[in-house]
Amino acid sequence: MAHRVCPWWLGYFLASPIRRLLLKPESVVSSYVHEGMTVLEPGPGMGFFTLPMATMVGDSGRIVAIDVQRKMIDRLQHRAESAGLLKRIDPRITSGKSLSTTDLEGRVDFTLAFAMVHELPDGHPFFREVAAASKTGALLLLVEPAGHVKSEIFASEIKSAETAGFLLVGRPAIKRSHAALLRRA
Repeated sequence: MAHRVCPWWLGYFLASPIRRLLLKPESVVSSYVHEGMTVLEPGPGMGFFTLPMATMVGDSGRIVAIDVQRKMIDRLQHRAESAGLLKRIDPRITSGKSLSTTDLEGRVDFTLAFAMVHELPDGHPFFREVAAASKTGALLLLVEPAGHVKSEIFASEIKSAETAGFLLVGRPAIKRSHAALLRRA
């Protein structure tokens, strides 16, 4: 499978109200995100999940949104500012070689990896960094589009997460997706 990053212009569709008709972001994350949490969201695009999660974490929580594309982060910041949520979001640009989250070591309560691990050339370093940033007991929701990612590839992503220190604890049902809920051991 070729590893390509979603083009920035597709972010407009991914953050659109039309997509909300197919998938409500709150229905995906509301069981896992609560007030006061620190949430890591690699590959947030223009904020389809980021803005609802920023509402859920409240003023005492924060969302660390990390992307490799400046245009995605710029648009996310604009949307967050318009919604009055920018102070709850820590938007970051990364080179793609690392999440650059050493400042978060052991502080993250929940990570949402939604439709992005398949874009990485190698998931092992990603899962090691997420594990290092996560508190013991923190949850990782790994979701991949069933149309893009074969079951065998998704199974190998789960194995990479387990090798990094996560335990598979559930398989949530998310339309047209493979999904796994993992807990940091």
